[in-house]
Amino acid sequence: MPLHLTRVFANRNYAWFVGGGSPAYVTSWMQRVGVGWLAWELTHSPLWLGIVAAADLAPMLILSPFAGAYSDRSNPVKIIRRTESLLFVQNLLLFVTMITGTLNITLLVALSLWSGLVYPFHQAARHSVVPAIVPRSDFATAIALDSAIFQVSRFIGPSIAAIMIPLFGVAGCFFSHTVGTAIYVFALFRLDFPPPKREPREGRSILTDTKEGLAYVARDIGIWPLFMLLSVASILLRPIQDMLPGFAGQVFDAGAVGLAWLTSSMGIGAAISAVWIASRGKLKGLTLVVYAGFLGLILSSFAFLISPNVWIGTIFTGLSGFTLNTMSTSIQALVQSSMPDNYRGRVMALYGMIWRGAPAIGALAAGAAAEKLGLQLTFEIASGICLIVWLAALPLRHKVAHVAERGREAPGSPRS
Repeated sequence: MPLHLTRVFANRNYAWFVGGGSPAYVTSWMQRVGVGWLAWELTHSPLWLGIVAAADLAPMLILSPFAGAYSDRSNPVKIIRRTESLLFVQNLLLFVTMITGTLNITLLVALSLWSGLVYPFHQAARHSVVPAIVPRSDFATAIALDSAIFQVSRFIGPSIAAIMIPLFGVAGCFFSHTVGTAIYVFALFRLDFPPPKREPREGRSILTDTKEGLAYVARDIGIWPLFMLLSVASILLRPIQDMLPGFAGQVFDAGAVGLAWLTSSMGIGAAISAVWIASRGKLKGLTLVVYAGFLGLILSSFAFLISPNVWIGTIFTGLSGFTLNTMSTSIQALVQSSMPDNYRGRVMALYGMIWRGAPAIGALAAGAAAEKLGLQLTFEIASGICLIVWLAALPLRHKVAHVAERGREAPGSPRS
């Protein structure tokens, strides 16, 4: 194993943070499969799948910039402890209402909205914790390794769900995630390190800080083109992930087991990608990786859409998972490695808004379009649009690479 991989785990706080969160990563994917399949069973409607996904993801679009500004003012460890505790309560309510027979589609949307409202603050704090507990030289490795563990859970979680749902129903998935979040809460209270230093904010509103963060990104040539590509991929192609219950049930007629295979395959591809990026351990060449990942995502998504059966489909969901994670993790590593601490919460909250919130727009729009056009044609059109955007952004690649891969020369000032 490369030295930089073992070195990052020698850090006590990083080991507690990532190791304690790993069970929750696995069970979160179990719950994700359970929620998606339950929504499909209750409605058999792509539109309702989109609504459930939007309830969970859409609040990121509104709250993320403010959550990032709040994280830049506060102790991120305290924030993540509180938010994970709130997510534990939400998971417990999902389980209780399921076993008591009171969970319907309306309540499922409401509980999904609960997690959607909490998660922007959770994610903004999370992105501020990792850089605070590892040396700057280990940022790329720590971020990618954390991503690798998360992506491995995308394989393990759905695989367990495929066994659990036929035996215990989706309630088994909900109970598992309740336990997983409880373990994570315990691990978070084991963290022990000084909070990041914050600039004095007297006389400045959160709205002012939020605008300042958005302006910073808009002026930094090493960030905004990458965020633009991520936004397009997140809106147009990433919602395929939220529509997999529809593909499994309607297109492939493969049921909950087929859904678990499709989701697991995507997780395997993403995990391989994250391990590869973590093993690279360097920033040089990551911009090219971003562009190659986006093109690969377009091609693998289109191949999935024309797949004749679920087994061929699993091959291409694996490739799409690999390429999507290659793109997103590389962008995160590039931005985190060159980000001044006083802007980190706000800029990475914007990353989180794009990564988790933008798919809500796509999922809702795709769900509505699929009611008339079908799932396959809807995303075939989306793939074509993404290819046009990729070609338009290609001339910027060398300039972005020159700026993003050289790191920060003047702390706090955007690069141009």
